Amino acid sequence: MISWKKALTLAPFLLVPAAFLAEILHAPPLVTFAAAGLALLPLAGLMGKATEHLATRAGAGLGAFLNATFGNAAELILAFAALREGLTGVVKASITGSIIGNSLLVLGAAILAGGLRQPQQKFNPTAAGVNSTLLALSATALILPATFHHLVPGLPVAEERMSLVISGILLCAYGASLFFAFKTHKHLYVGGEHHVEGETWSTRKSLGVLVGATVLVAFVSEVLVAQVEALSKEFGLNEVFVGVVLLAFFGNAAEHSSAIFMAWRNRMDVALGITVGSSTQIALFVAPVLVFAGYFMGKWVDLVFTMQEVAAVAVSAWIVSLVSHDGESHWLEGILLLAVYAILGVTFFFLP
Repeated sequence: MISWKKALTLAPFLLVPAAFLAEILHAPPLVTFAAAGLALLPLAGLMGKATEHLATRAGAGLGAFLNATFGNAAELILAFAALREGLTGVVKASITGSIIGNSLLVLGAAILAGGLRQPQQKFNPTAAGVNSTLLALSATALILPATFHHLVPGLPVAEERMSLVISGILLCAYGASLFFAFKTHKHLYVGGEHHVEGETWSTRKSLGVLVGATVLVAFVSEVLVAQVEALSKEFGLNEVFVGVVLLAFFGNAAEHSSAIFMAWRNRMDVALGITVGSSTQIALFVAPVLVFAGYFMGKWVDLVFTMQEVAAVAVSAWIVSLVSHDGESHWLEGILLLAVYAILGVTFFFLP
């Protein structure tokens, strides 16, 4: 017989079948959307727990990398689904939303949560600086194609070729960053000693839970995204706001929970690795993969983003570099990051 404590622990996971049931029964879009969004929360918490056990056994760097990778896997699946439907604007907006969401919203919430428990939290400034530089590279990869588009309009073939070449460069840079983090400078990403409460999971169990939770997150996210278009029409939301804020927010649910959980446990190296690492992975890996995939699928996705999106990514990169340069954080910095995200969200909301 299951104890009441175990039952309370398992109860939130009932939201997962509830979300699928709402879709099968064709419930109102708002009901299905809410059910799917809430169902992501316990799954994200499970991913956070698995990440903590992995970080204990494999080190902070690998644990954060695996969490960011599995978290972004759901976003990549969603982007491919949108790409098949020809929703290239939503795909590009979700890329922007993922970058600024992780580096401002999720990081800000993590720093705030950790700062409420610890007056001052420390992390490796060199590793954080590398991630900030990679984020600046991401901003550069968006700024220059957009500038080219506005200065030399009417050259779609040139923009297509330029996007493909830049995507190749970004993939090479991402590969070099992985070699740096896990081979030549892996000592920067080790983090401090840490022990989890209760029984420590084996690496196999942690990876199994992480993979299983990621698969469920991907399916639940499909249910959620299917309702976004109907909701946007019902409430008069523009396509960019839907992709940048709504889609990215729920797509990043795994990182939200994991990063906040790690910061609360005073593991800011892991929290930064998850948030900023996820942003750079989206920009340097996911976006180029989508560009190449769109090219071969005949659903063209270029790197020419709107000026509002470019400005948002550039501001995010700048703010993150300011916060991470000294290797210390406190709760006020979290509030400031959240404030910047709120300002950007309001700006996208009022776009025509």
